[in-house]
Amino acid sequence: MDNYRVGIGFDLHRLENGRPLVLANVPVPHSRGPVGHSDGDVVIHALIDAITGAAGMPDVGELFPNTDPQFKNINSARLIEKVMEGLRASPWRMVNVDVIVIAQQPRLSPFKLLMRSRLAELLGIPMDRVNIKAKTNEHVDAVGQELAVACHCVVMLALQS
Repeated sequence: MDNYRVGIGFDLHRLENGRPLVLANVPVPHSRGPVGHSDGDVVIHALIDAITGAAGMPDVGELFPNTDPQFKNINSARLIEKVMEGLRASPWRMVNVDVIVIAQQPRLSPFKLLMRSRLAELLGIPMDRVNIKAKTNEHVDAVGQELAVACHCVVMLALQS
């Protein structure tokens, strides 16, 4: 029975003062934001890798290389839209998404519902199929010392009937 596939994604970005923090295409007020070629949205980048992994597509770095000037400072929502176009052209359909965002600060609980809503919209699935959890790293490593933000994501795809 090969009707389902699971993909795992991960991303981590270093944080710098004065940069905007965007998670799941939602601006989050904070004094520090990710350093990246695009907008540095770790949630969308991890989600892209989870989707492409499950579907057998190239990963985020192959699809949107950080050496390509067309992706400089791009809104990562544009990237996930391109990935979803590819997924819609495949025999696979999104079942659900489970996300863990890891940041010492800011506290993300007030933003989780909006992040779930935005991801559901970008993925074209009901919000009850998108889950977001926020964790800290208990002051351990670069994330715990507020020098980075990270995200783990799992996606399940099913063959369309």
